[in-house]
Amino acid sequence: MTSVRTGRGFTLIELLTALVILSLLALMSYRGLGAVLDARAHVGREAETWRRVAAFYARFEQDVKLAAPRPARSTSGSAPAWVGRPETAPGPRLEFSRFAFAEGADRARRVAYGLNGHQEIELWLWPGVDMPADAVPARYAVLSGVAKFDLEYLDADLAWIGMWPARPRDVGIPRAVRLRVVLASGEELVRVFALTS
Repeated sequence: MTSVRTGRGFTLIELLTALVILSLLALMSYRGLGAVLDARAHVGREAETWRRVAAFYARFEQDVKLAAPRPARSTSGSAPAWVGRPETAPGPRLEFSRFAFAEGADRARRVAYGLNGHQEIELWLWPGVDMPADAVPARYAVLSGVAKFDLEYLDADLAWIGMWPARPRDVGIPRAVRLRVVLASGEELVRVFALTS
């Protein structure tokens, strides 16, 4: 008499095949999860970069909208209300007088922007508009990772010029300023800010 097995289990081959299939699924899931995490980190870095760019442009806009057509006086003479230097000149690219942000919260002061040697746009703040000749501004990096920082100024003839004042008749502040920033990653951003004089 032959015995018949009623409960049949898995063979070794079936178990090994199932293990291989599960291993492949786990490997694909791990790689997919790694790609998702890498993409998330990249998006986070990009979002932080654009947040810093937006904060810089907001600060720059706020400063130039409050530009005052008032020269800065010091013990060594006076400086024009708005000074836009060419790229090759030493010091900040743009220097101007501005009114206070809010009564009691800030005061009128001299402000400047320039690109330093570490690919950072720096904000220079003097304690006031009129100051001693040896007054040293506080300097703050407001945007890093900048390859190029260009400024142009709209004159009374509606022509864009690379420095201000370019002619003796260029007094006060220009009609507008065009700001071009090229990030180290290659993105180019251009904005135009209308000024009131």
